[in-house]
Amino acid sequence: MATRLKRVLTPFAFAGAIVLASCGERSQTSAPPALSTLASSVSSVPADGTSSSSAAQAPAVAEPPYVLALRLERWRDAARLIDELDPKLKETPELRFVRARVANALECQPSDVFVASTGVIGVPLPIDKAEAGIDAVLLAETADWQTAAVTIGTTDTFPKAAVTRAVVDGKTVSLVGIVKGSGMIAPDMATMLGFIFTDAAIAAPLLQTMLSAANRATFSCITVDSDTSTSDTVLAFATGAAGNTELTSFDRPGADAFQAALTDLCRQLAHLVVRDGEGASKFITVAVDGAVSDESAHRVAMSIANSPLVKTAIAGEDANWGRVVMAVGKAGEPAERDKLSIRFGGIQVASNGYAVAGYDEAPIAAHLKGQEIEIGVDLCLGDGRATVWTCDLTHGYISINADYRS
Repeated sequence: MATRLKRVLTPFAFAGAIVLASCGERSQTSAPPALSTLASSVSSVPADGTSSSSAAQAPAVAEPPYVLALRLERWRDAARLIDELDPKLKETPELRFVRARVANALECQPSDVFVASTGVIGVPLPIDKAEAGIDAVLLAETADWQTAAVTIGTTDTFPKAAVTRAVVDGKTVSLVGIVKGSGMIAPDMATMLGFIFTDAAIAAPLLQTMLSAANRATFSCITVDSDTSTSDTVLAFATGAAGNTELTSFDRPGADAFQAALTDLCRQLAHLVVRDGEGASKFITVAVDGAVSDESAHRVAMSIANSPLVKTAIAGEDANWGRVVMAVGKAGEPAERDKLSIRFGGIQVASNGYAVAGYDEAPIAAHLKGQEIEIGVDLCLGDGRATVWTCDLTHGYISINADYRS
């Protein structure tokens, strides 16, 4: 779904939810893409997210039935009417309420309001807190990036943000992203929520394609604990304020540079999520080569990254490469023991399924004492390769999650 933005509501959070609204004339409508890679093209708004004084007002449209209910402040009736208007919209009454309330305040369509939420699964969003939060934020000062990044955090221990730039059509465009996530992290992004903004002019379909590609190489390549949840969102907005000729295809000058900058931004944000993994003390890169395909290599790498035995060995700084062999085997992908090679920190520890001649564990142990750990596996079966990122598993993870609802 693509919209032409007339005004934007700075990201705000309340009771575990974050809301963004793009208000204006819809320039293209299609079946909503998955939340994990939703992209919305927007224009006429500065990169800082504040409204432009020269922005055109949305054209008048026939009022749908829920408008009267909104004017009478009959919020639940409005939510019901919205649901009847779009029965395929699979949202809770609470989220429909949020859409209706924000849309009324900003005089836009409920479909222009994007809601992302985390919290305890099965516990409805408290309507009273949602209503109070919406009322308060509509009167609040515009937040800066750091404030927005802090606000959306839950078990996060630090705010996560990144900036990249690219030259498009002779103009420098900027990309800014904020993200939250620390636990329940595994593709497809689990409780990670990401929000990306750029001042580049880019068509919505192309932005969607680029965001999907960036997601596959970054957010879908991280794991903290192998657990996912009901909330997984990355939203990308393009304001067009940079003034470049609109990117409409990969053939346009600067499209490749923009894709590289977007992927770099997503990678930085993804790494920050892993580095802040609940209870984590080490950042682990797992690289798999020689698989029968890239997809097979990815599944093997994720099997290693998700293995509690591998993760606890890294936490304990134990160079037990046999646990990596185990994780390769349980992936269910083509692998042959007598061709398998394993390395830690670039140091070969096993070749053709056996420890290398003269194997010395001392340099491996020294590598594992650091905070940046590298595990490499070569299956020697083909050209498939993949890299994923994870963290170690410590007692801290147990403490955080055992006390989550206390």
